[in-house]
Amino acid sequence: MAKDFYGELQLGILGGGQLGRMLIQEAINYNVNVHVLDPDKNAPCRKLCNRFECGSLSDFETVYNFGKDLDMITIEIEKVNVDALEKLEEEGVVVYPQSRVIRLIQDKGMQKQFFKQNDIPTAAFQLISTRDNLYESVIALPYIQKLRRDGYDGKGVKRINSVQDIEDAFTQPSLVEELVDFEKEIAVIVARNDRGDVATFPLVEMEFNPEANLVEFLISPSVLPFEVQTQADDIARKIAADLQIVGLLAVEMFLTKDGQILVNELAPRPHNSGHQTIEGNLTSQFAQHLRAIFNLPLGSTAARSTAVMINLLGEGKYEGLAKYDGVEEVLGREGVFVHLYGKKYTKPFRKMGHVCIINDDREAAIKNARWVQETLKVKA
Repeated sequence: MAKDFYGELQLGILGGGQLGRMLIQEAINYNVNVHVLDPDKNAPCRKLCNRFECGSLSDFETVYNFGKDLDMITIEIEKVNVDALEKLEEEGVVVYPQSRVIRLIQDKGMQKQFFKQNDIPTAAFQLISTRDNLYESVIALPYIQKLRRDGYDGKGVKRINSVQDIEDAFTQPSLVEELVDFEKEIAVIVARNDRGDVATFPLVEMEFNPEANLVEFLISPSVLPFEVQTQADDIARKIAADLQIVGLLAVEMFLTKDGQILVNELAPRPHNSGHQTIEGNLTSQFAQHLRAIFNLPLGSTAARSTAVMINLLGEGKYEGLAKYDGVEEVLGREGVFVHLYGKKYTKPFRKMGHVCIINDDREAAIKNARWVQETLKVKA
């Protein structure tokens, strides 16, 4: 970068949610000026940044005008206007991850084709234009249908068990993929800077909330066999190199019951599967993302200890002004770190915060985390 990091660099973040909030908390250490664009006037970032603008992330003019006077733009959500980012790149604004990477990852069909073209292991799939095409699918029932665009946190995904289910399937462009009989969901976060330096965080194991279909419980580092960890790490590094991405990339994978690793999806930004790195690793995912986009040396990703991350989700029957039951109780236990996202209102399964539990004893960390899950509740 032409400018240094002593208060001159103007960094824009598209998205003002919890990922942006935690990114700002780290960016403060670099003394950069942070500008945030988000459609929610009460977004978690609104009071932490140098300038907050309320506006659409998908509108060309809004994104372009937000970014035209900045030095660099990054994202905390993929659903942004890529055409505006391309124009900004043409005019000299640095955009990391690059607009072409964001465009590819916005479309799950393009993601799948990228995997196929680059020999990245993934479940068999077929692109679908309309719901009627499902009747002629070459993927055997039961299968998973995913919207090509705009799905997140379990939304935009359906399991199609029978021909009768097709009547309730998505009508928009989608893909169907083979139903994977997996043993565990795993993830590797990889960072790459503009010099081509690459660093990966230790493999994590995830558990998903069956109702909301989003990560609820995560353990790091993994104790899966060394060969599995090495293979997952190699896959993440290959994807980062093939994309030539600058920034952070979360690679979500399935470990099948017969020991195969299949890539599920990518996220070109800090990710839910890396929140435990704030307390659990020498460098957090947020610090690493900034190091990568600023083209600085990447930090050590070594684990400090076992870390378990729990998502704080809004309780199923509550909606309204958020109240947190059990915060004082859980903070009384050693090795428990609470992160609240500053969201005023709760609703069922909304991500309201997370808790990281660290302990040198893996089983003790897991036991404490299960206790926190039962003790700390988000109500209204």
